[in-house]
Amino acid sequence: MSQKVQEFNEYRAKMNDKILSADNIVLKRLFNLDTNTYAEGALPVKTKEMLGLVASMVLRCDDCVKYHLEKCKEENVSSAEIFEVFAVANIVGGTIVIPHTRRAVEFWEELHK
Repeated sequence: MSQKVQEFNEYRAKMNDKILSADNIVLKRLFNLDTNTYAEGALPVKTKEMLGLVASMVLRCDDCVKYHLEKCKEENVSSAEIFEVFAVANIVGGTIVIPHTRRAVEFWEELHK
């Protein structure tokens, strides 16, 4: 695992622990809902992660993009599929998504080191 990927995962875990340790019922339910949304269902996890990636790119959330890229890798999404996801995100979101695509390509490469 590359240092960039490791740093992202460590920071995310540390901050999620802090958020959840506040014992706020709304935040706990939101985190649980998020987890359950991406579980296997009528749509496979792989498809849901690609949908999450498109939404994250269109909403321009780089942390979310990184998270879904890592999940896509775990679901054996190919680079060809990832670049089609990027294409959909850029069509839906417009050219404002291009900088996020650059960072997404960089993180996708980091995931494969």
